[in-house]
Amino acid sequence: MPRVAILTGADADGAAALARAIANSRPATEINICAVWELHSSAIALSGAIVCPVTLDLPQDLVFPGREVFGFCRDVSATRDLVSEKFGVPSGDGNFWLPVVWTLKGPLYAEVIGGEFQQQSGELSYRQPVHLSDVWRQQLYELAYRLLDFLNAPPATYLMQFGFAGEGICFDRLWPFPAAPAIASAGVQVPDLFTCHWYCLTGVPIYDLQCF
Repeated sequence: MPRVAILTGADADGAAALARAIANSRPATEINICAVWELHSSAIALSGAIVCPVTLDLPQDLVFPGREVFGFCRDVSATRDLVSEKFGVPSGDGNFWLPVVWTLKGPLYAEVIGGEFQQQSGELSYRQPVHLSDVWRQQLYELAYRLLDFLNAPPATYLMQFGFAGEGICFDRLWPFPAAPAIASAGVQVPDLFTCHWYCLTGVPIYDLQCF
């Protein structure tokens, strides 16, 4: 029976959503959700398990596929500098996310997710799809592809966070896993972004993304 260790920080909802996606895809899987501060506990055994981090705050000595990309994404300032210098895209804050399902066969681009602050709670809520012009879509697709290709990124679901600057886009940061905004895909996209992430990690083919 395969074992999976989902490593989480503060985003318990994302870890739970990934666990549900794995259970629905492969019911016999043993799934453990582990807080990063529990990793050195004798009760947590990662040997032989598929390690699925859904946080960037990981120990430096943790070895797993995508370790280098996670380290790159953790340093937001350096990431922004690289995107600006190498790809000519300005940086800035944004509340939009382009999901990229980066498979062995190539990328699949999901519909953009948007975030807006709720007046009463002050928290971000997420919605998918956000419809953008073809001009903006092409800018996003090109940047995402060039960045992930440059990083030699392993198969996974990535979220490229961005905003707008005049007639173009501005780059905010890259998430190397289905972060909090991916919740918007549940019940809207098939497969949802958490299922896509699991499929990428385990080599299950994904042929299309449908958004309803």
